[in-house]
Amino acid sequence: MNDVQIIGVGHYLPNQVWTNHDLEKSINTTDEWIFTKTGIRQRHIADPSEATSDLALYASLNAIKDANIHAEDVDLIILATSSPDMIQPSTASILQGKLGATHAAAFDIGAVCAGFVYALVTATGMMRAFPHYKNVLVVGAETYSRILNWKDRTTCVFFGDGAGAVLLSQSTKPGYLGHYLMNDGLGWDIIKFPAGGSRIPASKSSLEDGLHAFQMDGRKVWDFAIEAMPAAVREAAKDANIQVLDIDLVVPHQANINIIRRSMQALGLPMEKTYPTIEHTANTSGASIPIALSFARLAGKVKEGDIVAFVGFGGGLSWGCAIFRC
Repeated sequence: MNDVQIIGVGHYLPNQVWTNHDLEKSINTTDEWIFTKTGIRQRHIADPSEATSDLALYASLNAIKDANIHAEDVDLIILATSSPDMIQPSTASILQGKLGATHAAAFDIGAVCAGFVYALVTATGMMRAFPHYKNVLVVGAETYSRILNWKDRTTCVFFGDGAGAVLLSQSTKPGYLGHYLMNDGLGWDIIKFPAGGSRIPASKSSLEDGLHAFQMDGRKVWDFAIEAMPAAVREAAKDANIQVLDIDLVVPHQANINIIRRSMQALGLPMEKTYPTIEHTANTSGASIPIALSFARLAGKVKEGDIVAFVGFGGGLSWGCAIFRC
């Protein structure tokens, strides 16, 4: 059986930046509070003309260029998002058309902030089962600025927009090592957006009524995340038949720097074995892991042969980890 390797990585962040000081002007918060509680200094916000599929397109083009292939070489596109262009068709289908990936099937995966890990595992499984999927594009893309109530400081300060992508390819060299995926549907209401997605931003009144905007119980998310993240890494390491200490780099969902620190400590790993980007990007939900991987690679944190663990947790409640030798 051929193995699966990551051969290309790319990301895209919108040009518009909102700092914590910008938010101080409209809601009752401070830069010091946001940074201390979350590690966030700024977030990128999509232009009104940019849809989730546009952010995904720019990240995908960068990953395809990095992989040194063409869009026509892509056989399958799997896109993780919880802020799609619209309810139907899938944002992956829209991306496929914009990208010109004329030979690719395409579909979305919805597992919120764990979506990229779910998509990565799904792509790997399909490639190992069906050899005709030789090159698969896995994307995480979000425009959370469209679904937030920007008067609700319990949610809006945490999020930003962006996209990241990886190109998977069949290889004779070892790549995929193991994974773990899990869900707890009894916690479905801890993180939710009780309205349909749209390319067009929801009206100000519908978001500010609190009923038709993104909602999150921060305390319950914290309690869930500090248990789920290290547990997922441990279980994936077992599946990969390695020790946690064998992992060279952990690429976690960028929800909160304090969750990352707490989880790394629980795993017995130093912070040097991760590369947080949350200070500059905020929480980009399903896009945060591939964005962080792209930043880590540009910073020289990923070397050939390194064992890398991708771990996410979020609404559903869903969580999981995938481990690759890069």
